[in-house]
Amino acid sequence: MRRGGSLSRKRLAIAVALLCILCATALIARPKWARAGDPRLERAAASDTMVWNGVAVWKGRVFVSGPRWTGSKGPAVGTIDGDRVAPFPDAAWNGWWPGDDPARAFVNVNAIHLDDGGGLWVVDTGTPDFGGDPLPGGAKLVRIDLAGGRVSRIYPAGPAIALPGSYIDDIRINGGHAYLTDAGRPGLIVLDIASGAMRRVLDGHPSVTASEDRDILLSGRVLKGRDGRPVRVHSDPMEISPDGRWFHYAPLEGPWSRIETRFLDDPSLSETELASHVEPWADIPPVGGTAMDKDGSLYFTDLAANALRRRAPDGTIDTIVSDDRLHWADAPFIDADRRIWLPVPQIDRSDIFSNADGPRQWPVGLYRLKLRD
Repeated sequence: MRRGGSLSRKRLAIAVALLCILCATALIARPKWARAGDPRLERAAASDTMVWNGVAVWKGRVFVSGPRWTGSKGPAVGTIDGDRVAPFPDAAWNGWWPGDDPARAFVNVNAIHLDDGGGLWVVDTGTPDFGGDPLPGGAKLVRIDLAGGRVSRIYPAGPAIALPGSYIDDIRINGGHAYLTDAGRPGLIVLDIASGAMRRVLDGHPSVTASEDRDILLSGRVLKGRDGRPVRVHSDPMEISPDGRWFHYAPLEGPWSRIETRFLDDPSLSETELASHVEPWADIPPVGGTAMDKDGSLYFTDLAANALRRRAPDGTIDTIVSDDRLHWADAPFIDADRRIWLPVPQIDRSDIFSNADGPRQWPVGLYRLKLRD
């Protein structure tokens, strides 16, 4: 009896130990939206100070940018030089402080974009704080000639363009015109590159206005501002079809619309006439950023899934990669070697938002992935 009783106690002890191990495993289990690291995803660079949300690659040089309000301590625009980020085009353009002239320095850069002539376009919202008003003279586009490393032209966005509450978000270029989205005051901006003239179009149109019933989800949580209300981002992502005919655009939350560029380029059209040419295009989930391939495929970062997806020209959608490291991957960039670059600023983990799944994880990463031909 004593021997049998000892064996029972031993079995009971083993069972308790196994139960403890199972409980501990459950406590550290990965959340259901987590994905294991994908070996195809290569970390090209990392930073313990700069929070970058934009990337461009030109002749092997890698340029990055990031907005001030994320808590970034690095330059607004920089070029990656080994294990450091050097200010670009120089320290003066990246040295703005409150009280300085906002017309000749980067106040708050939200995006960078390459043109076909070796120019890097910098989108400066002119707003030091997210949700604030642009400083007088602060909102602008700055084109930098990459061969010479110098600013070639500044395009000011005057008070009739950068309105109170405006947040000029991103840019795409089509021949002699450029198009910009305003994520703060819903609308589009059309730039005549030669003359520098800008026009606001589709102001307040439903196609550029964030819907109240489409939330931004990350890690299963609704993105909220400091006031506890769900964040709404107006006209934000956009792309031009490879033939230059169509301009595709949306609020960050979607859905997407399109309009022929010939209508956007025509200043003689009234707002009503222009709006009559807007068409529904695609209903895809909230995105961190997008890039359009030469065949018309739209690559987009799916915020809710930590994933990069592809919408084919026929409308079908497939997943390229899903990985925890892509938490709020922002504006992708496709380089000449058909690698897609993915900056990962973890925007929702910035102090200006609430309800995030935790603080920003350092270092901030820049990843790349080889695309199929």
